[in-house]
Amino acid sequence: MRRRRDIPRADAAERHAAIGFGFAEIGGEPYWDETAHWEFTLREIEGGIEDPTTDLWALCLDLVDRVIADEKRLARLRIPEHAWDRIAASRRAGEPSLYGRFDLSWDGHGPAKLLEFNADTPTSLFESAVVQWTWLEDGLARGTLPAGADQFNSIHERLIARLPEVAAGSRLHLTAMTVSPEDTGTVAYLADCAVAAGLEAEILDVADIGLLDDRFVDLDERPIETLFKLYPWEWLFAEDFGRSPAMARTRFVEPAWKAILANKGAMAMLWDLAPGHPNLLPTFFDDDPRRDGLSSHAIKPLFSREGGNVMLVDRGRLLARSEGSYGAEGSVVQQLAPLANVDGNHMVIGSWIVGDAACGIGLREDAGPITTDRSRFLPHVIVG
Repeated sequence: MRRRRDIPRADAAERHAAIGFGFAEIGGEPYWDETAHWEFTLREIEGGIEDPTTDLWALCLDLVDRVIADEKRLARLRIPEHAWDRIAASRRAGEPSLYGRFDLSWDGHGPAKLLEFNADTPTSLFESAVVQWTWLEDGLARGTLPAGADQFNSIHERLIARLPEVAAGSRLHLTAMTVSPEDTGTVAYLADCAVAAGLEAEILDVADIGLLDDRFVDLDERPIETLFKLYPWEWLFAEDFGRSPAMARTRFVEPAWKAILANKGAMAMLWDLAPGHPNLLPTFFDDDPRRDGLSSHAIKPLFSREGGNVMLVDRGRLLARSEGSYGAEGSVVQQLAPLANVDGNHMVIGSWIVGDAACGIGLREDAGPITTDRSRFLPHVIVG
């Protein structure tokens, strides 16, 4: 596992336009970064990332079943009581998951460590599935990558195969806050995958979803049977829509039971479920006295997203902190697991699961030790 410097493609902008990648820069700053790439061996991918991701997913499913049977745990996660039945019903009905992203800290030595699970609204999907694959194909065709180089990446094919299994009918509605280029790009990509899978797909802004006769409807007042929502469950549960009878008449992607796993408190519950697991970090709720045993730790609010309001502490010394609007809901304290760091580039591995299959990775780098929505995306290859 190593980081290699590259000369960016001279026609990168044209290649991005050809595949519809419109957010290579975000806010005037580079987001896609091909000045370097990460190189892995097949053994590193299979044993260091793919197998642990599969094991972690199995643990997560076990945890969901335990939590929905225990109201104290649901309350511990600060999930509102009115949502408990919807969460349990979604699991009992077998409502399927489409995808998720495990964020791992790993430098190629020892076991990868799970930092968090983006179980509900993970982004960087298009970049992982398509943009870096196009970069690989170009590199092979132009001789800038070793002949035979590959990529851990079957995300696109897996999504197309999985989407008909998660949709309740022939039409899939997809929603996000479309002011965000990254969110819009994610739902546009998934809509393309849905069409490739033989479904009808329609994108609408969250604000354009209506309520008619206890059904969610689109702008043409057509009932929404299956809704992919790039909109967090905790936000939805806090709104009037979250209490509507329409909630039970719509199949959501991701299903309501994923709200358990998207919560940072799940990291503490996973540790209690499997203490000492090689891919887990000791993690405790902030009022658990066991947290005092972690002199080097990260503090993460239960609902934090994109690295918001995270603090990193090393033996009492503040290493880094990020701003945000989270924290009132409580936090977890997690043993510190420094990211792979080459020349001041801190890299986190996002390991994708589609359905029940670990099927690819996306890598993010930042000059600081906290990964945020402004962290850069770098491609990877498998060599050897």
